[in-house]
Amino acid sequence: MSPTYSPRDDDDDDMSVTSGSIDRFAPSVGTSATSVDWSMRSPSPAPSVFSVTSSMRAAAYRHEYGRGLNNYSDVYRLPADDEELQRLDKQHLMFMDVMGKYPPPLAEVLADDTPGETKAVVDLGCGSGSWILDVARDFPHCSTVAVDLVPMQVLSEVDDINLGLQHFYGDFNVVHVRLISSGIRDYVGLVDQMAQTLRARGLIDIMEFDFRVYDGDKRVCLDDNADSWFARWMNHCHTAVRRSGGVPDAANHLQRWISEHAAFEDVVYREFWLPTCPWLKGNDPETVRQNRIAQVFSEDILSFLKSGRPLLLGSGLPETLVDELQEKASHELLERSIPTYIRVENVYARKRSHHHP
Repeated sequence: MSPTYSPRDDDDDDMSVTSGSIDRFAPSVGTSATSVDWSMRSPSPAPSVFSVTSSMRAAAYRHEYGRGLNNYSDVYRLPADDEELQRLDKQHLMFMDVMGKYPPPLAEVLADDTPGETKAVVDLGCGSGSWILDVARDFPHCSTVAVDLVPMQVLSEVDDINLGLQHFYGDFNVVHVRLISSGIRDYVGLVDQMAQTLRARGLIDIMEFDFRVYDGDKRVCLDDNADSWFARWMNHCHTAVRRSGGVPDAANHLQRWISEHAAFEDVVYREFWLPTCPWLKGNDPETVRQNRIAQVFSEDILSFLKSGRPLLLGSGLPETLVDELQEKASHELLERSIPTYIRVENVYARKRSHHHP
């Protein structure tokens, strides 16, 4: 699944990036559903747009602490390598199980019911591209755009969204964001920018978590001497994200930010409490379901403990401490010794029919 490239001698080649694994998604290729629709850009794109040349493909990654990181943003410090893409693919399937494939209004928003208009969707910080590929398959009449800091396994735009979305204003019916708060400098500003990318009655869909662990009674574990080693590890991540310029607690403010923004109406807030391992007691169908999801989530977290090493080591934590935190947090999850939750928060809303910024 890792992006593979065919470098060319001509550095002026500004075609969309094609990955070696795109044939995995062959049904979508014929419709160009996963490519950037360049015609949707404004005549004078903002400076944030990168033309993807072969030299940029080669320069897209840097290696730190044994992992491949993006080479464009100093804020986002999690990997973008093959191992991380595999984790995100599996995580995507888990989130579909937890909260459904799409927010309820999405099918209505993307209905092919407006003569002369091509409905359009953008996934900001698309990760492995799993979500936007699902949209491309399920709504083949729509145009889909994937944006990320590195060339992904889909045809995508390489872009640091911290630099602005002006070239996308008024272009989309749906804007989607999932788990990007660690790489965003000004999340309130981003919400405003996303509002301006939407067409009238468009849908914004944001999901984040707050880089915190909660105990079995759903109380946040803030103490550095907490019983849970996983909670201690996550608290260090929270601090590291903030120091690198991200907004680790954005999830806790999404509902207010969206509700208070003049562009939005029909705001819906959802929260999901995910057990970090299958520790729930009982044999009723819902408990069995929760534990099944928790088993998948536990595997995701164990991979995330490795993904977080560049973030923690880059923040200045001694390697011996990072090793201890990772080892003991992993043992805790595998032994199911301490009941804990991760809290995921989701907000979706519609843009008002008549809104002028």
